[in-house]
Amino acid sequence: MRVLQALIPLAAFLGQAAAAPKHQVKKAPYFILTGDSTVAVNGGWGDGFLRYVAEPAAGVNAGKSGATTVSYRASGLWDTAIAGVTEHVEEFEPIVTIQFGHNDQKVMTTEEYQSNLTTLIADVKAAGGTPIIITSLTRRTFSGGSVVQNLEDWRVAAIATANEAGIQWLDLNNASTNYINAIGSANADEYNLSAKDRTHLNTAGETVFGRMVADLLLEKRCDLEPYIIPNEALSAKIWAGEFATGDE
Repeated sequence: MRVLQALIPLAAFLGQAAAAPKHQVKKAPYFILTGDSTVAVNGGWGDGFLRYVAEPAAGVNAGKSGATTVSYRASGLWDTAIAGVTEHVEEFEPIVTIQFGHNDQKVMTTEEYQSNLTTLIADVKAAGGTPIIITSLTRRTFSGGSVVQNLEDWRVAAIATANEAGIQWLDLNNASTNYINAIGSANADEYNLSAKDRTHLNTAGETVFGRMVADLLLEKRCDLEPYIIPNEALSAKIWAGEFATGDE
């Protein structure tokens, strides 16, 4: 009887322990940035974003100049990105950002674009990663005092695809358009990679728009805040619509 009485509280304790949820240790993110030249090294926001990533988080800029949702896969770059998910999934949360549109616009319909994005999203999920759609960085061409919004249909298509897939999206197109409209054409040209290149970014531009992407990400994923280095001065200027040099 004494043995039974001793076992009753032990059994109760073990039952409570079994019923209690296990503590889930949050993994640091590993960012795989896929997309076209407006993401890529030497012209895109990707490197600017990665400079804000704090250890133990890490990432790679896998953007490719001239890429579409078709050519990126055909070149083998998409397979490399998915291999990166598989390689890092045990240690990290692999987050694959997907930002195409600039070149897709020239060679396919928005319906084809959406179908391609849907496939990319499914591939990332199947590999154990987290896909995030990013709408296209705006071009900085002005007409009648405001930015020419020639990527709007592709923005809408990207967001619709993300919503249908039930994944998160960052509206970089809208945010960058609003910011460029606020600072004006002359200031916007300060981000040009070359004198008349109003699509690609110099170092200042990649810093500013990399920060913009970081801020947009934190709006959707506040849990990632420990892994993103803040720059309050730069963020304040961006969201107030004040010209930022990237040296803030």
